[in-house]
Amino acid sequence: MKNIINKIALILASGFGSGYSPVAPGTAGSLLAVIIWWLAPQVWWLRASLLVISLILGIWSATEAEKKWGHDNGRIVIDEVAGMWITLLFLPKVFLVYLIAFLLFRAMDIIKPLGARQIQNLKGGWGVVADDVLAGIYANILGQITVMIFWKQNHVPLNIILNLF
Repeated sequence: MKNIINKIALILASGFGSGYSPVAPGTAGSLLAVIIWWLAPQVWWLRASLLVISLILGIWSATEAEKKWGHDNGRIVIDEVAGMWITLLFLPKVFLVYLIAFLLFRAMDIIKPLGARQIQNLKGGWGVVADDVLAGIYANILGQITVMIFWKQNHVPLNIILNLF
């Protein structure tokens, strides 16, 4: 039974195998995330649920995968999936917007601005996932600004956010 659970963890951690890409596995995992998000129904609570589940399973599976592959191994891309979904959260489903969001997330994930490098030092799957969460937040903010400037709209449902306070 433990062997099956370990295999499930490795499958999830590798983004259903996208992390085994011989070239740019993080980019492959991010691309997988964009495709899944594009195909998912545009229901905000469903997408938010997908994101929360990816974070929970991401931390667990990355922790398990590190035991076999080592700290933040390139095959672990579940963190890119979660970070990419944070990037796409509340952005309009428009091909060009998703392309820009993808490029912004990859840039933020590689550059690791403002604390992302330090937060990566957290133990286990927490550190693996946390820097991509932060990269996703930065990329989402930049994506929202891009949409507001070039599409003259604000796609963040501000009424939902403001009602939280």
